[in-house]
Amino acid sequence: MITIALLAFSLTVSEHAMTCAQTRVAAASAQISFRQLSEAADRARTENRDDEAIRLYKRALAVRPEWEQGLWYLGTLHYGREQYADARDVLRRFVALRPDAGPGWALLGMSEFQTRQYSRALDHLQRAMAQGMGDRADMVQSAFYFAAVVLTRLERYDDSMSMLLRMSSLNQDRQMLIEPAGLAALRMPLLPGEIPEDRRNMVRMTGEAVVSLQTQHYEDADQKFKQLEAAYPNEPGVHFVYGAYLMQLHPDDGIREMKRELQISPYHVLARVRIAEQYLQQEQFDQAMPLAQEAVQLDPRRSSAHMILGEAYVGKGDLTHGIKELEIARDDDPMETRTHWDLLRAFTATGRVDDARREKEEIQRLTTQAAAAHGAAENGTPGDQRAPN
Repeated sequence: MITIALLAFSLTVSEHAMTCAQTRVAAASAQISFRQLSEAADRARTENRDDEAIRLYKRALAVRPEWEQGLWYLGTLHYGREQYADARDVLRRFVALRPDAGPGWALLGMSEFQTRQYSRALDHLQRAMAQGMGDRADMVQSAFYFAAVVLTRLERYDDSMSMLLRMSSLNQDRQMLIEPAGLAALRMPLLPGEIPEDRRNMVRMTGEAVVSLQTQHYEDADQKFKQLEAAYPNEPGVHFVYGAYLMQLHPDDGIREMKRELQISPYHVLARVRIAEQYLQQEQFDQAMPLAQEAVQLDPRRSSAHMILGEAYVGKGDLTHGIKELEIARDDDPMETRTHWDLLRAFTATGRVDDARREKEEIQRLTTQAAAAHGAAENGTPGDQRAPN
């Protein structure tokens, strides 16, 4: 019995040793296979044999699923071949491994834009801009562009216009900004590819005028705004855009155009806000107040309407109601520095020292953040699609 037991134990040990040896051989074989596949995939990519490179990267990733560089290159290859759903799925795996890679979030956001997942695309594009994309100037430009057009599509026109204006200040391609700027200025919740043909000329004329203004071609802008108003005197949004331009030069003419907009678009909230704002600048608080109140009633969630109404109350000496409206505006849009300044002055006037100090600290934080973001956007020279560092 002892002999049989020893023999059985000996056989078990031998089988275990054989299994371990087989495992080591399999691991070594897999390592050789991965190295061969990854090198062949990289070679095919650099030689522009994209279909073969995609096939080889997939085989290599089947052996080593967490190969970051392979995921990045496979994602970029899919995107370059307009295989956006495949690019999206691969890049989601990549950013799960590399959440610090701004370029990964940018390309993921662009892939999601192409697959019509606009809210996700915006979140990921904004994350890319916050983290930075290094020296990839082309990617920076694309990320800003896609984010701007998505903001318009989601009816966040002011945010879209702010982003487009930043792009124009960075000497981006003027032509690529025209249609997005026109849509945002006219407050049309469309992508450039969705513009109806019977509206395209109007959108382009508007965009050309806006871009000319922002690139400091003032004579050209003035001529284009006048041509726009003459060509489309009864179209919603046109008098608002023209009025916003005139407000900077001839405020009374700007007010006139805004009032013409209200005749065409009786429920235009922002036209009321802009007229009221101009009256505030002229210290005509009684004229500003009803317009600001109407704007708040029509759109209770619009922070700018609450801000202007708060400023009107403060201007009339009613600090209690003014602070209430300004706090609503601040809570709805905490990134608006102007509201924090309004509250700082109002809190100081009412002796609310701690509240005033908090607003001052928030102003300093937002100012520092804006300067850092502007510096990041200006950074870089033309880059490539190499794997993020």
